Amino acid sequence: MKLRRIAFLPAALLLLGGTGIALAQIPLNTPQDAGPGVQSARDAREKVILPLCKQPPPPPVPFPGAGARGPAPLLPYSYTVKAIPGVIAAAERWQLLWVANGNNADGIIGQPDGSILIAQNDRSDVVKLTDTGKASVVYPDTDTGGALFQSKSGVLYVGERGLIASIWELSPQRKLIADRMQNGDPLDCNGGVLNDFVVTANGGIYISMGEIYYADPQGVITQQSHGLAFTDAISLSPDERTLYVSDNTKGTLVAFDVQPDGSLAHQRVIARMPGAGGDGSTVDSQGRVYVTGYHGVRVFEPNGHYDGTIPTPYDVISSAFAGPDKKTLFVVALVAGPGGLIDEIFTIPTIAQGYLGRAK
Repeated sequence: MKLRRIAFLPAALLLLGGTGIALAQIPLNTPQDAGPGVQSARDAREKVILPLCKQPPPPPVPFPGAGARGPAPLLPYSYTVKAIPGVIAAAERWQLLWVANGNNADGIIGQPDGSILIAQNDRSDVVKLTDTGKASVVYPDTDTGGALFQSKSGVLYVGERGLIASIWELSPQRKLIADRMQNGDPLDCNGGVLNDFVVTANGGIYISMGEIYYADPQGVITQQSHGLAFTDAISLSPDERTLYVSDNTKGTLVAFDVQPDGSLAHQRVIARMPGAGGDGSTVDSQGRVYVTGYHGVRVFEPNGHYDGTIPTPYDVISSAFAGPDKKTLFVVALVAGPGGLIDEIFTIPTIAQGYLGRAK
């Protein structure tokens, strides 16, 4: 896959549009400035690609709330779970299941056997984690894979955040699905990071990356939202007629109507996010939307009514239902350890059941 990226812009990589600079000639301060495990927006080589964009990229948007909340604490928050009817019983407790160093747990999805799959940004692997805590690498070499999704038909996809940002099919085949806009620009020209994505039953893909983008089944990508700044959490309703996304900059939950041709209509704010955050989301069998945030998972009805928050011991960035009967909520907590980031996966039993017709 790394070689595929070097070949993505043939002319650009030889003389880069007449500039006389090739990607391989860009000086790197450290090996960590480029390559697998480095997100495209942080890759030193991207500065050569962006000037070639037909549509200039928007100004970078800082991660919402990063300065305000400071580093994640080493010690857990004190929390008490209150009952949310139909969702969770009072006094339930989170259980620590798994720990990884670095940015190595995100974009989780549930599997039929009760396990979850985890995208590892830094290690560029996909890990399978059972509900008993046993972990194994099942898909290596994803080039900074940071999110996963599995369609109703069982096709597995990964969102790769390296240079050039792209969506790949992992199973049953391993192949590139989409990495460029309708005008030929690579996804990197949209600025920021490929945060998350979802795939419809017909193979259409919605991507949160600043605005919301749609890759049709042929891989052609078009912009679908307007006026959003930092989209992140993204989920499809069980019937796939409604798309939900978080706009972290504005602290809102936004909904769209999915049209027969895959385009989005009726963009609207349906809820304000209590507190802060909006990094990852999932849905249950009743169509409720669960949005992760700063030490809590917010629960919304399909119409945006806020049901309550399931507090968490740390700030959480990703969520999915899995486990026996899909009645266990898994979350990824992001903790700042002495040597850098630590990802911890916690579980909690729920009354609600995850949607059984799709992995997430």
